Amino acid sequence: ESDAFRKTMERETAKGLHFPRGHYAPIRRTGFWTARSESFQASDGEKAMKSIEVGGIAAKLDPWAVFVRSWQLDEVHVQSGEVEVQIYEHKPEPVSLKSWFSIFLPNRVDLKRIESESANVIWPFRRERAGFFGTRLLITPHERDFDYRATGGTLKMALIPDLYLRQAHLLITKTLLTIYNADLAPGAQSEGNIHAEGKASIGDDKSVGLDVNFDRLPIRGWLPARWKGHFDGSASGKIRWAGENPKLESSSGKGSLRLRDGRIDNLPILKKLAELAQKTSFEHLELSDCSLSFEWRYPKIEITEITIEEEGKFRIEGTISVDRRSLGGTIKLGLTRQYLDWLPNPEEVFTHRRSGYLWTTVHLSGTIGEPKQDLSPRIIELFKESPSAYLGLLFRQLESWLKKVFSGD
Repeated sequence: ESDAFRKTMERETAKGLHFPRGHYAPIRRTGFWTARSESFQASDGEKAMKSIEVGGIAAKLDPWAVFVRSWQLDEVHVQSGEVEVQIYEHKPEPVSLKSWFSIFLPNRVDLKRIESESANVIWPFRRERAGFFGTRLLITPHERDFDYRATGGTLKMALIPDLYLRQAHLLITKTLLTIYNADLAPGAQSEGNIHAEGKASIGDDKSVGLDVNFDRLPIRGWLPARWKGHFDGSASGKIRWAGENPKLESSSGKGSLRLRDGRIDNLPILKKLAELAQKTSFEHLELSDCSLSFEWRYPKIEITEITIEEEGKFRIEGTISVDRRSLGGTIKLGLTRQYLDWLPNPEEVFTHRRSGYLWTTVHLSGTIGEPKQDLSPRIIELFKESPSAYLGLLFRQLESWLKKVFSGD
């Protein structure tokens, strides 16, 4: 088609998508009311879309819409593309002066439906590209804004593992970002799932609210690299996030977590405990119960209703608080009698019985980087009161060291 028609479509498409300008590759007619272009690009978006770059565009024009001064594209199909989205502040649109004969010409491009087989919907996060990659995207008008629906593809973001997108439905208007629903999973065939819905206000009011529920979510992919070989299980729970704005510093919320099939293996502290108690079963823990609740108002978080147990071996109950980096809290530690045989007179520290365990109370202090507790000094006092028990412990440590030295491994 003519350059004049292409430039008109560029101008009106950019205006319809709220870009200052756009560029089409040459537009070719493929039927009486259908056309094709190899690409369209636009950037510096003024509303929800910050930039767009698409390829393999096929469109169907509604000829009757010309009589209501519109280039109406009923169907726009895109083979591939990338859309960068943003939160924007609403600004009144300027009124432009036009020539007298413009009242007889189409003055806008109306897009009824844009569908892409494989699209990237991206946004910046921690100075990296984050977003949904390779998703099937459907964009439809919602008054002066757009409604987004996506299925399939992968969510990639710093700090979290890659997640498969089952489906998402979002709307970004001049006053509100609404996540009607977003369903994610560790993989396309995974039983685990994450469901999120929420709202974020735009403009003078920047308040946010987000509800997340998750079930049967493997924890290993969410752990720091140094922990992945030591912890396993699947998590279920919920999180409620709220804030005056999206920043962590203004956030508050609460939630709960329960771990199924929890395992802890080969932690250095467990190996040391196994050596002291001469119980190798301490090196591998299979948790029969593991749950907690939490609530935070930045910078303080309270972790409550903590329960960690391997039935017949140990149980932990209590609360922990973190205020900035300061650590506090009270933990009740219960162990079965057989796992306390290495201690002289353990009843002096583990002073009461309940549910088959001997219990002691541990007070936490210090910082996250240098945590402190009051259990170790009490155990040391037991050995001071029983030198023979201390010598027995020393000889067991020496025996373990000699076995390692001369094992030939």
